[in-house]
Parts: sequence; structure tokens; C-alpha cells
Amino acid sequence: MYKIDLNKKAWQWATLIFLSFIWGSSFILMKKGLRSYSHDQVAAFRIFISFLAFLPFGIKHRKKVNKENIYSLLVVGIIGSTIPAFLFTKAQTNIDSGLAGVLNSITPLFTLIIGLIFYKSKAKLISAIGILLGLIGALGLISYSSGNNIIGSFKYYGLFIVAATICYGINVNQVKYKIKGLSGMELTSLAFMFVGPFTGMYLLFTDFSFALSTNDYILNLGYIAILAIVGTVMALVIFNTLIQYTSALFGASVTYLIPIFAIMWGLFDGEKLTIIQFLWIGLILTGVYLVNKQKKK
Repeated sequence: MYKIDLNKKAWQWATLIFLSFIWGSSFILMKKGLRSYSHDQVAAFRIFISFLAFLPFGIKHRKKVNKENIYSLLVVGIIGSTIPAFLFTKAQTNIDSGLAGVLNSITPLFTLIIGLIFYKSKAKLISAIGILLGLIGALGLISYSSGNNIIGSFKYYGLFIVAATICYGINVNQVKYKIKGLSGMELTSLAFMFVGPFTGMYLLFTDFSFALSTNDYILNLGYIAILAIVGTVMALVIFNTLIQYTSALFGASVTYLIPIFAIMWGLFDGEKLTIIQFLWIGLILTGVYLVNKQKKK
């Protein structure tokens, strides 16, 4: 039996591809959950189940919460996890899981923009070009999916995902520039200690009558549980471990692969993509590539 050794390049790439598969599969799991549960119930279940999984670690490291890091923990828990969870499920009430995965790939673009404006990071011309191409591709994809209707309601569902990527951009910069002395596991588990109980209370007061009227509500709840345990808890642990052995840039390259798996699952589930949509997707990925290429330099 081979032992996983993340000091070796082959294992690093294998781990990256596996992580991409996990996160790329999360969009289809959200879609499955939405067949019985409302978008807010799917998001709340995802955060609450993740909180329960992280609870032993949060209790263990609770003494590491202090006045210097509590603001950052709130940012990671609320802006980095909870708000995007609700935005993505809301968007997927009208957007295919494959397209949701593609739009998610503009996260590095907003990470760079937010870093430049609020965290005094540096960038050169090629990064600005990448940002422009990515945003044009995202807006083009949303507009085309709206039937070219600029004020169409579908467009606004696509903008929910754009808003979620902005949240991710804030989260990444906060973790990179403001948090010191906490490991990835400590940071994530403590952040979920703040948001998990509120999503649990929210679920207590929601109406499950529609969910109970569907035939597969237990099965679809299982999909949500997989989404939480695998797509949130396991994925965060793998990602943070990978970063310890490689670099933030290498970990960020997961962005390139997530849309591929998201589209693959979407096509497998009967979704369709047109040639025009593939062109917009290519423009998004080109922009993301240019931004990350500049970071590498």
C-alpha cells in the first residue's frame, strides 16, 4: 500500500484533483437538496451539519479566541461561509449546477480587486487585463443565460453567485493578511462555532411541510449531509493541509478544475450547454489564468 506523501509533486497534484472533484461536485449536491428543501433550508443544513462536525475541534481550541482574532473569525464564519452558502443555493433555484461552478471561478478576480483596494496588495497590468476578461465573461454568461434580456430575472440569480465570489474574495484576504497564530483547522472550527448555532435555531423555525410532501426528502437530506461533511468539512481540511505543503498559488489553482467537474456532473444530470456559453466560460478561465499567472511571477 502506498503512503500519501505531500512532499512529492505527484501526491500534491493528486490531492489537488481530488479537492477539485469534491468542490466541483458540491453544485450538483445543492441541486439535489433543492428538490425537497428550500434554498435557505439547504444552506442552513449545510452550515449546521458542518458546525456539528467541527464542534469537537472548536471546543478543543476555544481558548485561542481573543479580542485580536474574534473579528476575523466572524468574517470567516459569516462572510466566508454562511452568506455564500445562502447565495449559492438561492442562485441554483434558477441556474444549472454547471454554470454555477463556472461563475465560481471568478473568485480570484475579486480576491485581487479587494486586496488592491482594502489590503494594499500589489498587481501589474496583466492582472488588470485578467480581471477585465473574467468580468466580461461572467457578465456575458449571465446575460446570455437570461435570453439577452438585460433586466431579466435570471440575470439577477447569476449575480447571487457573483456576490458570493466577492464574499470569498474578502475572506481570502482577511485570512491572508489579518489572521496570525491559528492553523487552518483551528481557524475554521472556531469560525463555525459562531455561526453554527444560529443556523440550527433558524432551522427550528422553518416550515418543512413541502419537504415532507416529497417522496425523496430523506435521500435529499442525505445529499445535503454529504455536501456539508465532504464539500465543507473534508474539503477545508484537505485544502488547508495542501497549502501547508505547497503554496497558496498551487492551492488556488483548484479554481481551474472546479468548473470542469461542475460541468461534468451537470451534463451527467441532463443539463445542457451551448457553444456560446462555452465561449464565455473560456473567457472567464482565461481571465483567471492571467491573474494567477501574475501572482506566480
